Amino acid sequence: MASTSNIQTTPSSSDPSSCSEHRWKYEVFLSFRGDTRNTFTSHLFNALREKFIYTFKDDERLEIGTPIKKELLEAIEKSQMAVIIISKEYASSTWCLEELAKIVECMNDREMNVVPIFYHVEPSDVRHQKGAFGDAFAQHEKNPENKEKVQTWKNALKEMANHTGRHLKTNEDDEPMFIKSIVERISRKVKELIRGDPEYNLVGMDSHLMEMDNHLNIETDDHPRFVGICGMSGMGKTTLARVIFRKFKRRFQAVSFIENVSSRSKENGLVALQENLLSDMKLKDDEEKWDVLKGINVTRNRLRDAKVLIVLDDVDEREQLETLAGNCNWFGRGSRIIVTTKDRQLLKSHGVENIYPIKGLQEREALQLFCQEAFHNNSVQFRDQNLCNGYVSYAEGHPLTLKRLGFYLRTKGGKVWSSLLARLQEYPDQHIQEQLEKDYDALAETEKKMFLDIACFFHEEDQDRVLDLLEASSGYRPTIDIVTLEDKSLITILEKKLWMHSLLQRTGREIVRCEDREEPGKRSRLWRRDDIFEVLRENSGTKKVQGIMLSLSSPRQKEDLNPEAFSNMKKLRLIKICGVNLPPRGLDSLSNWLRLMEWHQYSLGCIPESFQPSNLVELIMHRSSFVELPMAFLKLKKLKVMDFSGSEKLMMTPDFSGCPSLQKLIFEGCTKLSEVHPSIGALDRLILLNLKECKKLLVFPSAICCLPALKTLILSGTTLSLQNFFSGLTSLVALDLSDCNLLDGALPDDLNSLSSLESLNLSRNNFTCLPGSISQLPKLKSLCLDNCSGLQLLPNLPSTTLVMTRECTSLPNFSNQVVGSTSGGGESTVINCHSEVSSLYPHCQPPGMEEQIHQNDKYHGMPQTGIPSQYDQECPSRNIVSNELGGLTSAGGSTSDDMLREASGVGSARKRKMGEAFGQGEMAKEVRFDKPDQPNAD
Repeated sequence: MASTSNIQTTPSSSDPSSCSEHRWKYEVFLSFRGDTRNTFTSHLFNALREKFIYTFKDDERLEIGTPIKKELLEAIEKSQMAVIIISKEYASSTWCLEELAKIVECMNDREMNVVPIFYHVEPSDVRHQKGAFGDAFAQHEKNPENKEKVQTWKNALKEMANHTGRHLKTNEDDEPMFIKSIVERISRKVKELIRGDPEYNLVGMDSHLMEMDNHLNIETDDHPRFVGICGMSGMGKTTLARVIFRKFKRRFQAVSFIENVSSRSKENGLVALQENLLSDMKLKDDEEKWDVLKGINVTRNRLRDAKVLIVLDDVDEREQLETLAGNCNWFGRGSRIIVTTKDRQLLKSHGVENIYPIKGLQEREALQLFCQEAFHNNSVQFRDQNLCNGYVSYAEGHPLTLKRLGFYLRTKGGKVWSSLLARLQEYPDQHIQEQLEKDYDALAETEKKMFLDIACFFHEEDQDRVLDLLEASSGYRPTIDIVTLEDKSLITILEKKLWMHSLLQRTGREIVRCEDREEPGKRSRLWRRDDIFEVLRENSGTKKVQGIMLSLSSPRQKEDLNPEAFSNMKKLRLIKICGVNLPPRGLDSLSNWLRLMEWHQYSLGCIPESFQPSNLVELIMHRSSFVELPMAFLKLKKLKVMDFSGSEKLMMTPDFSGCPSLQKLIFEGCTKLSEVHPSIGALDRLILLNLKECKKLLVFPSAICCLPALKTLILSGTTLSLQNFFSGLTSLVALDLSDCNLLDGALPDDLNSLSSLESLNLSRNNFTCLPGSISQLPKLKSLCLDNCSGLQLLPNLPSTTLVMTRECTSLPNFSNQVVGSTSGGGESTVINCHSEVSSLYPHCQPPGMEEQIHQNDKYHGMPQTGIPSQYDQECPSRNIVSNELGGLTSAGGSTSDDMLREASGVGSARKRKMGEAFGQGEMAKEVRFDKPDQPNAD
């Protein structure tokens, strides 16, 4: 009987010459007769285990058994190397001979590596089937069932005998040294194969393979499975598919890898690809001719029972998939069809459920790949580190860009490195630009407009805000266009924000620049400061200009504006200008097509009389000079955001009845504002109202209680009377009453009507106690009482509420601590920390106005993430206080420490998620060149 084992190997990390980071399993099939089991084979296995890490198919036990023939042959098919121990009784086993025939077939068909060991037999006896081998075949020939197989077995033995092998003669004293030499030979061979594999040095490939393993599930011979790999151009989709194909192809009966399906189908037609597919699988007769329909029938009929591996690379049309791989019924069990594409929707419409969105390289991987290309295993001087990091940052994990730039710089000096990096900030690499521009060219017209708007203006912007601004604008269908761009891997939507890879953003901006390289006023979009100032000074704008976005991070620019600067920009849809001086005599005109008007420090008290912005969606004029709002701003039926923050001359709000769609009203810092118009009560869509620091605001209409959608109300720094103020605000989620000089009794007793309230800020007030109705707020998660120096008593609160009481010096046992109150009234101090705590609880601070404008209508209260390690490090005095403050467990049974961990959340989740989307990890500037001349392979 034959005993077999399928060994999967990995180089040991203890072997300095091995590929210690290379984690792929290297599969070795051993074929031997049972008579060697207790001697040579066992010693060989033990020796191999010392050299490599092994996983045996039979759970590390060698057993004489009768494996199912199908499993035996599949094990050979999957293996990358075969070791055949040919002993005297080897040929007496028909199973051993079947194994050997299959091994020889794999050796010839796919160049399987073979190591024959002649154990106490002469190779010439094996070659000529003499002695025990002749006797064995004589017995086989007597069995009629073996008649057709005997010659195949003889040929296999002969071929093995002619193969370079190792011969162990009868002197058993030589066995230990012989086994050692065999192990060393196999080790060297495996290392050579791995190092010589073009996939060995592919940086970051391991993580991709781990993800793809979950989708492919190669080990399962279930129903045929389609697997998609999607992502933007240059991310490595084809490379990943090729690695998978090379790694697994021997496990399938028939395989085919068809590259560049998109371009080849357009050049040669789909019939040529059908012929290519069947030819690869050796199923095509050279004399056959067919059209597409016949080709579908032939492909389906000939592959129906076959276990196939097919890779269709760069598919961009549904017809290509339907013609080459219609559905699962075309193929046999265990088949895998891998499709690479930039279009996720194409995969979904074809019924592909397993889709892997390929990500860019992490920072360290990106640096490794760049240095691998740039230095070609030469050492990196420390002076090159900043430049290397600059290129890595520019590429943002994009493998094609990293390889191209690294290879180009390989022989260049430091000045060229610096010069190229500076130029790339202005003008993208031409080759990468051409590659990415092909994806842009394939878009429909409205999709192209959306792509350019995001590239120039709306990267990192809230999706809902962009949809509002562009809805029904210039033929836009923004919802479907955004979905299409995401499907085609041109944008990523993360936490409802639009993210675009920096290379795609540069591509879009370069497309706009090339609309007219010399005259910015003839381009559709302007975002560069110098271009915008040139157009506004010289009145060189034209009707082609659709958007102007100028956000200065530096101090305010002292530039004068031509009064007629906007007179020729008849189609201007979007304008954002910060810090530009206006001429004393004002502006002559503004476009009536405007949907966004954001102008900070608008120094005039009037606007052009012809301005009738009936399409305006957002009106944001921080620190304006208006005393009262112009009539043009009072009849805006589409307006959703009105923000006049910091307009210190504004004395009253307008009549809001002409703006029924308003969702966000912001008058923060309007210090002379004394009255809110009663029409505010009719704004049934209003979700945010911010009146922070409106110190002269004494009268507020009772109609506020009728706002059914209001979620965030900020009255910090006002002196309003709050009695009977909140009775109808059942949808309110966040309320800020900090610094309102509230005394005992100022807070109404009917706070329990705020049934949706999650965050309440009462900091810097003068009460000594709080109304008991606070304890009846069922959803309250955060109560901020910082700097309430007169506060002497806390009410009972829900066990999930986090209470901030820093500088509440009149509280018993005050120690500037974070206090978690239990529903039973007991308080348990969890952390003894000072100013650092505020960074952990941003929800206890008044929501940032700019952020509120640009976010969706949801107010996020308590992030449910763990407390960070750096917090423990910064607060070494962390402690649990004595029992005099009450028990340490809440009503729910969890400790207050656990409650704090649940309630607190630091770091930028958005940044982390963006890193996940584009494959960016820790900053490249933290990477050090320890051994740049020997990059680890992933």
